[in-house]
Amino acid sequence: MDRAMRTTDDVMELLDGLFAPEADRWTSGGADWWDDFYRDRSKSVPFFVGKPDESLVSYVDRGLITPGRVLDLGCGPGRNALYLASLGFEVDAVDLSPVAIAWARERARASGAGVRFHQGDAFRLVGSGELTGTYDLILDSGCFHHLPPHRRISYLALLDQTLTPGGHFAFTCFAAGSMGSEEPDAAFYRQSRLHGGLAYTPESLRWIFSDLTEVELRRMRDEPPSSPCFGEPFLWTALFAAPR
Repeated sequence: MDRAMRTTDDVMELLDGLFAPEADRWTSGGADWWDDFYRDRSKSVPFFVGKPDESLVSYVDRGLITPGRVLDLGCGPGRNALYLASLGFEVDAVDLSPVAIAWARERARASGAGVRFHQGDAFRLVGSGELTGTYDLILDSGCFHHLPPHRRISYLALLDQTLTPGGHFAFTCFAAGSMGSEEPDAAFYRQSRLHGGLAYTPESLRWIFSDLTEVELRRMRDEPPSSPCFGEPFLWTALFAAPR
């Protein structure tokens, strides 16, 4: 059919197609790309370590977040999910990659932490019956900056649908001037490339998430190898609260 577009989802899928094959990093077809990424555990990838984000630990230590239901988007090998579960949080952790989920489950068995892991696209899993209800905390440590500009709409809709009133949204993303592409949004569509991820300024993040209340937005601390926490200064780390 030549004229098949009639819904927002149709528009999103059309725009996703402009970035093929890079679109595999955020769409449900991306499992193979991420499986290849996670398969070699010996690679020198900072977030392969079994440590929680220093910012997440800080939020817990200061009482900014307390045990409740958590949705961990792009959980990878599960380092943040396992940390929160060990403190009594009820965690649903999602990743596109079966290899990453298998690694996370291995870590969960070794630690005895109880986490519900889900392999798939969070945009599709929410409301599908597999992920239901709302969450007191939505956590994203490194997914948001891999989304093209049009998928921010899907992302904000997911937050609106799944974040409990008064709940929190914690995330990390590439910081402009340190990591990722600083091209304007329109340039990505002209070039059909995301250049490995989008870099953000504090002003742009505050604008995108302006329906939420900022609790904290700062550079992530640089944590040494001996630290019990993960921290890389090329990332922003932020905590926002939903209206009650």
